[in-house]
Amino acid sequence: MAHASQTRSDPQAWQASATPPVSDTTVVSDTTAPPGALPAPEAILARASGENFPVASRVLPRALRQDLIALYGFARLADEIGDGAVADPLRALDWLDGEIDRAAAGTARHPLLVHAGTTIRRHHLPTEPFHDLVEANRQDQSVLRYATFEELVDYCRLSAVPVGRMVLGVLGAATPPRVTWSDDVCIALQLVEHCQDVFEDAARGRIYLPAEDLRRLGCDEDDVLACRPTPALRSTVALQTHRARALLAGGAPLAASLPGRFRLAVAAFAGGGLAVVDELADAGFAPQAPGAAEAGTTVRRARRHWSAFCHTARIAVSAPPRSPTEVAGRDRRSPWKRR
Repeated sequence: MAHASQTRSDPQAWQASATPPVSDTTVVSDTTAPPGALPAPEAILARASGENFPVASRVLPRALRQDLIALYGFARLADEIGDGAVADPLRALDWLDGEIDRAAAGTARHPLLVHAGTTIRRHHLPTEPFHDLVEANRQDQSVLRYATFEELVDYCRLSAVPVGRMVLGVLGAATPPRVTWSDDVCIALQLVEHCQDVFEDAARGRIYLPAEDLRRLGCDEDDVLACRPTPALRSTVALQTHRARALLAGGAPLAASLPGRFRLAVAAFAGGGLAVVDELADAGFAPQAPGAAEAGTTVRRARRHWSAFCHTARIAVSAPPRSPTEVAGRDRRSPWKRR
């Protein structure tokens, strides 16, 4: 994360110390083996350095960083499968869904699931959010368009909201109001990623921009699929980033409700999202060209890290701490019940 002693926010710098050890063997020879070869655990975890927010901030204790890396490994594995890393994604997702319960019971064999299981048991995490992430990737195999913004948000409740709930569970901070704020931030982060990756998703035949917005703003779907950043497409992306910025406002009360280290770590999630919104605005809301994330210049990355640091600092200090009564009493619904 961007913090006072690490303004570069270089995930590779902490990954070596925070990543749980994993085996080179990713496929086992029994009925719990995945159907087909999966990306190596090291390759999965290395993707953390390209995320829009710090996966496991150095301000957190090492044990918690390891737990967050373990959660990231699971979520990233689900996404890799859903994005076509194996020949039969649906079969592999079925395997992964079953592996969740084995992980919780301590009988998983895949290295990333072994470490996720340790985290589940250590923090008594419910398995529903893990199953939801798998379901989001199942949905990606058949649902390629979203008619309305509400439909897209429902998808985000499967693809992004569970991650925030897992993080709060690891921090021991999953009160109902915090879960509500976290849900908003995670939906916003997913919307920002959709805006950033319009063309990358289009290459897979997927469009995560509401059809009603494309139609209303005069954007032809063919322009999206052909990776043409037309004025109408830019207007559609601008609308989504405006919505995301409003949802990211939930990062301030969420961070304010948490103590010291946790406050900084959580503020960095929203700060990273706002930095990407700034970058999209600076580019006239043109989506990122395919492959741009991997080929990003040092200057562009430095600007984003600095922007994320500034937003993180502002979020962390912008609101006074809330009383325990207010934090506990804002929403009496179960923290884990899907809205």
